[in-house]
Amino acid sequence: MSIATTPSVTSIYRYPVKGLTPEALNSVTVEAGNCLPFDRSYAIENGGGRFDPLQPKHLPKINFLMLMRNERMASLRSSFDDTTQTLTIFRDGGQVAQGQLTTPIGRQLIEQFLSSYFAHELRGAPKIVHAQDHTFSDVPVKCLHIVNLASVRELERAAGREIDPLRFRANVYIDGLEPWQEFNWIGKTLEIGTTGLSVFTRTKRCDATNVDPATAARDMAIPNLLQRQWGHSDFGIYAKVVANGTISIDDAIITP
Repeated sequence: MSIATTPSVTSIYRYPVKGLTPEALNSVTVEAGNCLPFDRSYAIENGGGRFDPLQPKHLPKINFLMLMRNERMASLRSSFDDTTQTLTIFRDGGQVAQGQLTTPIGRQLIEQFLSSYFAHELRGAPKIVHAQDHTFSDVPVKCLHIVNLASVRELERAAGREIDPLRFRANVYIDGLEPWQEFNWIGKTLEIGTTGLSVFTRTKRCDATNVDPATAARDMAIPNLLQRQWGHSDFGIYAKVVANGTISIDDAIITP
């Protein structure tokens, strides 16, 4: 006889700069209508200059450096200081760039490194972009991305190998469900910690998931595997914050 378990939060991540290192959080306070604080708050424009910080609009991710096409981003490690909004970038354990992103000189210091490191992948000079209350998510809605670790294990079974869950760059990883059970939450409101989340769609996967976040190797074909095995390329779910509150590791997830 199987014993029913209550699903819970196992880890929480934010991504201050789109495409760069995830940062683990033990707890986070969220507001209705917003994403995690500083999640995808900055991005690196790949030449062109289409983003207008005075009139910020959602742009397709191909406008920015991102893992789908620029897997070498995974070979870098970065840290972000909330108070000063200073970004530090490391490669092979050594610091290679640091700059306060709220200042022109700080952004320039980071951009100079990126110009050299991604020289053969750039369409023009890289530019760090940001706008107050804007997020550079892959979707034009401020939301959280949730991944079920049981679904990761089912994907591992089909692939015949271990899969780092960080390939999916989720904000909240959960466990205690059956594989794919999270898809049944579409259109429902969840309680996690002291907040409420309204699940509105599945996450369609792109080739960014093919990149190993530890080695930067493009060593899998996850969207193709999903399509072959299950007839779709969806993995994970998106949810809007509908009630202010706090989400912490080990918080139970209460469903209707």
